[in-house]
Amino acid sequence: MEIDKAISESDDRRLRTKYNNAIYVIQRALALYSIEEVAFSFNGGKDSTVLLHLLRAGFFLHKVEQSHSNGDLSDCGFTFPIRTIYFESSSAFPEINSFTYEIASDYNLQMDIIRQDFKSGLEALLKAKPIRAIFLGVRIGDPTAIGQEQFSPSSPGWPPFMRVNPILDWSYRDVWAFLLTCKVQYCSLYDRGYTSIGSTHDTVPNALLCINNSTNSKAQFRPAYLLPDGRLERAGRVKKFSTASGLFLDINTDLKSMDPHQNGIFTASVIAVGDEILFGTVEDQLGLALCRKLHSIGWVVAHISIVRNDVDSVAEEVDRRKLANDMVFVYGGIGPLPSDVTVAGIAKALGVRLAPDEEFEEYLRHLIGEKCAGDRNEMAQLPEGITELLHHEKLPVPLVCVQDPTSDAIV
Repeated sequence: MEIDKAISESDDRRLRTKYNNAIYVIQRALALYSIEEVAFSFNGGKDSTVLLHLLRAGFFLHKVEQSHSNGDLSDCGFTFPIRTIYFESSSAFPEINSFTYEIASDYNLQMDIIRQDFKSGLEALLKAKPIRAIFLGVRIGDPTAIGQEQFSPSSPGWPPFMRVNPILDWSYRDVWAFLLTCKVQYCSLYDRGYTSIGSTHDTVPNALLCINNSTNSKAQFRPAYLLPDGRLERAGRVKKFSTASGLFLDINTDLKSMDPHQNGIFTASVIAVGDEILFGTVEDQLGLALCRKLHSIGWVVAHISIVRNDVDSVAEEVDRRKLANDMVFVYGGIGPLPSDVTVAGIAKALGVRLAPDEEFEEYLRHLIGEKCAGDRNEMAQLPEGITELLHHEKLPVPLVCVQDPTSDAIV
């Protein structure tokens, strides 16, 4: 199998590890379910393209193992039997549709084309076919990834099936490392600056890849795999921020003055985390400066508090303040120590789990060097699916924006 050969010959140790883990998940699923009971949801994007080739390799290796082969991984005559589901939409890019049908032809995919919404189409398909598990190209950080594991039952209210997520822990870098290492075809939009493709209504090329944008010529973009920071993968999606969220970005980037009468009056609470502040060994100056800045742009600071370095203390205080404020600022208690509990407390208050964020880990490794020790560093975990990393030219510290999934509050 050409995919397995390309990965095994790669000197990218991280990619080999990700590949082997994904193949294990696929083989595990194929051991649990018959080939008639599994399906693959393909949407033409980069993640599902990666998953297609992982499934091809995983199924081939599964068959080799079943037949006690001598280890020859030649894929001559190999066909891909896993049923493929494609939800065709009128708002999809023509390039996505063309690529999908071309791939289906190239690999002789058994394609079920569904022209209903995802839920209705899935209900009809599962009634007609004995499908019990569906392979999905979901990665942590995707809006649909919240609460999912590599094997996750479908959500309440949906038809029952097992969601199988072989690339759940893959990063943007991993996806492109795989596609380029294996030299497989992908949708042409990615060579024109698109980094995360939704519909024609909410997707534009990523401005961070723009080469020129003069008034005399059409803007040109570098390919998606040249995006230097995978955390900004979705920068080409049209965002629907609440007013409070928009103000939050201004406060943390430019801190420009605003007209409170134009934007309305917003309230904020400030929470400092740290036993050292409560013990009197460290003076809290950030809270004072933050209150001054908020007041200068027309915000009302309703409350300021100091809590212990304790997950429950942070969670309880955030939970109280988010209910009565447009925004809650939390600082302190963040670092590579067991006592640094702010992020965990916020996740608990918002009812989500902490999930590893590999791009964030790379950022921290660059920021604090060897103090950021891979998987053992709790700083490399963020509230899953509701977190946006922000950037500030003058502040060499992580800035994290978390949207409360049950309200418009920003933490």
